[in-house]
Amino acid sequence: MPLCAGWLVRVGDPVPQAALARTERRRAARGTVALGSPRWPWRAPRVAGRRVLVVDDVLTTGATANECARVLVDAGAECVRVAVCARA
Repeated sequence: MPLCAGWLVRVGDPVPQAALARTERRRAARGTVALGSPRWPWRAPRVAGRRVLVVDDVLTTGATANECARVLVDAGAECVRVAVCARA
């Protein structure tokens, strides 16, 4: 299984999540993640049909992890799982 760091990149100017309520975090996270590479933004990874594991350091409300999973599923990922190191 390849390690594909850089499949997901943050786009736009996301609002800091710490000051937001749970429902506001989900809304604020929408559209802040995209497929691509910081080095080669025009080269989107081939995700279709793959099982993907997203690794996050800290999961608070899950808004960002949910947005990452949504982007990957929309790109055709067969399955997306999220592993976290800590839960706040």
